[in-house]
Amino acid sequence: MPVTSPAARSADRAPGAHRGSRALGRLVEYAPHSSGLALRIRHVDEADVGPSTAARAEIGPDARPPVSTDGSAIFYARAFEALDPAAQAGWLAHAVLHVALCHPQRFVALREAGAQPDLVLYGLCADAIVNSALAHLGWLRLPAGGVRLPQLLADCLGERADEQAALAAWDVERLYRAIDDRRIEADRVRRDGKRAARARALAAGQGTDLRPEGAAAETPETRSARAHEWTERLRRAQAGDGLHALVRSPLGDLPSPRTPWEQVLRTRLGRALAAQPDLSWSRPSRRWLALRGGSPGLRMPWEPGLAAVRRVPRLALVLDCSGSVDEALYARFLAEIVAIARRAQAGVVVIAGDDAVREVVRLEPGRITLAGWRLPAGGGTDFAPLLREVDRQAPDIAVVLTDLQGPAAFRPRCPVIWAVPSAWAHAQPPFGRRLVLD
Repeated sequence: MPVTSPAARSADRAPGAHRGSRALGRLVEYAPHSSGLALRIRHVDEADVGPSTAARAEIGPDARPPVSTDGSAIFYARAFEALDPAAQAGWLAHAVLHVALCHPQRFVALREAGAQPDLVLYGLCADAIVNSALAHLGWLRLPAGGVRLPQLLADCLGERADEQAALAAWDVERLYRAIDDRRIEADRVRRDGKRAARARALAAGQGTDLRPEGAAAETPETRSARAHEWTERLRRAQAGDGLHALVRSPLGDLPSPRTPWEQVLRTRLGRALAAQPDLSWSRPSRRWLALRGGSPGLRMPWEPGLAAVRRVPRLALVLDCSGSVDEALYARFLAEIVAIARRAQAGVVVIAGDDAVREVVRLEPGRITLAGWRLPAGGGTDFAPLLREVDRQAPDIAVVLTDLQGPAAFRPRCPVIWAVPSAWAHAQPPFGRRLVLD
């Protein structure tokens, strides 16, 4: 049989086909329900769209693998055509699971939370989970040199675990945080600890098949909706294909759809600051006039009616000066507060302090701006003086931006929302509701 070169195979492809068409056909043959996952993804030949300069700088000098993904599309390099059908199917299934588990989007979420994640280490953690999830399939061959989850746990964490048990116990964020022990040294450079160095040695020469620069443009709301959709698709594919599904065993890495904190904050403050109808004792009542006193249920013309409240709603914003919130999250939070107050036409009282009130600023509707606002320097935290000032201002609702590391011996009469950075997500508020800014 004559040998066909990759260039000739590329020229013989039907219009609209891509380099992964043959692997996609193999996926349809062996796992028809799981192939529906791949059919929902855009497939692009690397000659058409290549990695950006920023992506090349982030992944380092290692070559791009035959297949890569940004969470929305799968990109095929020219080297993919030289692989045999089993290897092509393995690379395709590997990329499909990266998309279904939203790995590029979750990397971006880690970066936006201020974690400064390392793409090589994160990519290795994601690859280990995906490789172990696909290891039961005999009709594909996993990427050469690919690390599986038990090997990564043993080499980097010294933990011995059965593959199925490890898949059920670990998600990519928890695995990455356990391995990334990098520290900022005196010269302000992050250097690997023992665990990160071992993991980087396992990833040496492989490059990364994740392209987070494509997922960075998505909003938190879009990522949450994507996580929900792909989790449902994975479960349906697993039920349809059974033992031949891409994911057979329980998987702890399924993306958990979460409502972005911005949306939760908008909903809670929108309800609290919305104008509420009130009783009006105007004489005679409008209903009595409309019925001309003809209804037997109306006895007197001064029955109370409903009228819209004209009082301007007020929001109290309490800022903890202890310095527990990084600048990027602080700016996002203030921008969201300003947008909500303008939409509700509400006034804002900003109360900044630590163990005492340091500054009080009143912002009227239509003149609200917090851009570039800087907190006064603070020390220890005691919420009681700040909450007493909140009560004195008598707002409709109060939002406290803090790490919850301090006593709160006073409770104001208005509802309170405690906005807490993700590093203190497990801190319990003394009263009111907690909102984690992740």
